[in-house]
Amino acid sequence: MKSAVLFSGGKDSTMSLYNAISNGDDVLYLCAMISRNSESYMFHVPNINYTSIMACALDIPIITTYTDGMKEEELKDLDDLFFKLKSEGVEAIYTGALYSVYQKSRIDDLCKKHNLKSIAPYWHVDEEEYMRKIVDLGFKTIITGVFAYGLDESWLGREITHKSIDELKAINEKVSINLAFEGGEAETMVLDGPIFKKSLNIISARNIWDKDNGVYIIEKINLVDK
Repeated sequence: MKSAVLFSGGKDSTMSLYNAISNGDDVLYLCAMISRNSESYMFHVPNINYTSIMACALDIPIITTYTDGMKEEELKDLDDLFFKLKSEGVEAIYTGALYSVYQKSRIDDLCKKHNLKSIAPYWHVDEEEYMRKIVDLGFKTIITGVFAYGLDESWLGREITHKSIDELKAINEKVSINLAFEGGEAETMVLDGPIFKKSLNIISARNIWDKDNGVYIIEKINLVDK
């Protein structure tokens, strides 16, 4: 099946891509929606500008679409993208949706409109099993934003490992967070993994922290041969 993946560079869209490849799909495009609005309801924001270099690391063509990120209006940009993908022979759209009905329902509706199959391979997955699977498969994932009580600045730039998942479980017992961050608790970025032809190396980065939330801003990154 010819497919495209809505791709932010985070763990969920990367896992969705992994699933598409594992299924034997011909992944024609990665599709990055870059929001000019940090409050976008639909799209990932931190370090989204590095999706192009990630596409190079994955050796898959990427289509980049800019959106103003205004609630509901940003769907028009996604609608235009799906029209283009359909015209180029794409049959299915993969997404990294886990629990967000808001996001999945709108993508499902647009796919139906354009006669595209909507696939969310990890929809309603067990959170802990999913996070541990990401680690076990060999994906190197870092946290690039934290937005929830219980997660402090020390989590920014930190790699997700079994140890950090254990710590998240302990935090969850106290303040109730989604272990897979589907409640918006954190954002992530994948630097390497089994589907990567090259790995990404962060040369410089900085934290921006504001009272109880913050982002890890990558300033310089390069590709490394594996």
